[in-house]
Amino acid sequence: MSGGAGSGGSGSGEAVAAPRVAIIGAGAWGTTLAVMVGRVESVVLLAHDEAAASRIAAARENERRLPGIKLPDAVTVTADPRAVADAIDLVVFAVPSNHLRATAEGVAAHIAPSADILSVVKGLEQGSLLRMSEVIAAAAKVGPRRVAALSGPNLAAEIARGLPASAVVAAEEPELADRIVERLRRREFRLYVNRDLLGVELCGALKNVVAIAAGAADGLGFGDNGKAGLMTRGLAEMTRLGIAAGANPLTFAGLAGIGDVIATCGSALSRNHRLGVELAKGRGWAELEESLPGVAEGAYTVDAALALARRHGVEMPIAQEVHNALFEGKSVQRCLIDLLARESKDELADFPAWAERIRDDADLAGSTDDG
Repeated sequence: MSGGAGSGGSGSGEAVAAPRVAIIGAGAWGTTLAVMVGRVESVVLLAHDEAAASRIAAARENERRLPGIKLPDAVTVTADPRAVADAIDLVVFAVPSNHLRATAEGVAAHIAPSADILSVVKGLEQGSLLRMSEVIAAAAKVGPRRVAALSGPNLAAEIARGLPASAVVAAEEPELADRIVERLRRREFRLYVNRDLLGVELCGALKNVVAIAAGAADGLGFGDNGKAGLMTRGLAEMTRLGIAAGANPLTFAGLAGIGDVIATCGSALSRNHRLGVELAKGRGWAELEESLPGVAEGAYTVDAALALARRHGVEMPIAQEVHNALFEGKSVQRCLIDLLARESKDELADFPAWAERIRDDADLAGSTDDG
């Protein structure tokens, strides 16, 4: 993160109120959030370096990541992390997962003690296997209950155009989630709350892996039936890992789970889906990593997901084949054929564990209400 001077705000030259919200990360999603906030109040958009900040500020558009969407006058674009100090209400992290720790460390000294912190990053950290809210808490040295997460079927280009969308804000502290919902909700951007921070973040990370497999199925012409089956079983293995890690299985039936699976696996706007399509053409990850527009988070998450699955004794065959296609040189066609060749099993074999977890969560909620 550059420590250079800010790159300016509106192109109109009109004075705007000091921003109380900062978006860290000027990719497609970060820019979209800045546009959405900037339509109603001042906001700082922190780019990763001075060149990017100057380019976006001069054009009043992020031509590389969100072409055709003009920045409102209330958006100030900068690469100076000191600008985050003005955001006394809300700081949003919207950077690629593999850069999150370094970014959080770089702005830690400038996060106001009063600011709520929101992660919109979807992934798991390699090595530590930490979720993104946990990475932010550790790297920025803030209390973990101060960090919320937003997830759901949120294709940035559609939201930036004002098309309707929904998402869920998860936090261990209900008041934190409520404050963020109040700040970010719009008529066209409907927000719900969820106390299952673990489940919401696992959904956001794991659905990207399934989307790579779905893109590969599309690339090979497997048809809608084949892809639907792959998505459904992908959701099942996501839920299986979530339950083993302590999440509520019902979260995987909500916006962060099945909602995001549908959007990410089915849309040409999804970078993870596009990665799968390109893999099906015989292209390798080493080539695609440099040529894809933006970041396909599933490629950076799959190994951490498999390591987490091993920790909890959970089988994730779809994730394993995505790893094989990305990093072992196995053809996508062979990967999908091997998945189809797996031994049949009881579709509801996992249901008792799901039901037990739901019952435990309901009992916990009841005891909390009574207390």
